[in-house]
Amino acid sequence: QVQLVESGGGLVQAGGSLRLSCAGSGRTFSSYSMGWFRQAPGKEREFVAAITLTGGNIAYADSVKGRFTISRDNAKNTITLQMNNLKPEDTAVYYCAARDTLGLYTGDYMYHYWGQGTQVTVSS
Repeated sequence: QVQLVESGGGLVQAGGSLRLSCAGSGRTFSSYSMGWFRQAPGKEREFVAAITLTGGNIAYADSVKGRFTISRDNAKNTITLQMNNLKPEDTAVYYCAARDTLGLYTGDYMYHYWGQGTQVTVSS
């Protein structure tokens, strides 16, 4: 098992940047494919970005391509989501997720473990 803890959320003006981090427990963090998802009030949770075990393959939702960057540091058991040029529609609770198999997963049902989420609010 792995436990995930997100951090880095907050309030930012449109056009600003935030960097989210997700810290994983355990010594086998490098065995997990990871993803970021978000859920806005009244909406379903949606895919944001995903990264494979070694970071060799990455996927993004069309809505964040060119603005968000996912990365991982297995030595530090962390993944990050650098978010630039934020828009009010990016406002949501952001979750990191893990799956203990090799692959690039974009569906939330594909993940086994979830963090508690961190709030991102973008003001116009």
